Amino acid sequence: MDNCLFCRIACGQIPARKVYEDTEILAFHDIHPARPVHLLVIPKRHITSLATVAEETDVPVLGRMLALANRLASENGSPDGFRVIINTGRIGHQEVQHLHAHIVGGPDPVGPMLKRI
Repeated sequence: MDNCLFCRIACGQIPARKVYEDTEILAFHDIHPARPVHLLVIPKRHITSLATVAEETDVPVLGRMLALANRLASENGSPDGFRVIINTGRIGHQEVQHLHAHIVGGPDPVGPMLKRI
């Protein structure tokens, strides 16, 4: 997708501080980190969100993204645990319309999952 920020990062048009890359997946530091460790893991192929995932074609790359999470968190300063967040759609506050997982952590606990209403 020509105007997709993460597609442009995946193909090298926009620089990123990469921590992992293979033929299907790219992981890089978030430019506005919310925690001491804040990485984004994306499929290189454009998938808009979890709401548009096709089981037949997308499950393998999604599984690999999650399987990499512990390694990436540990190698980047969060060996004692981390949180994986995948925001989906307007209600989930997805800001970039390309599926991405946030891996957040650091030396201190991340805090509560959600604020109580």
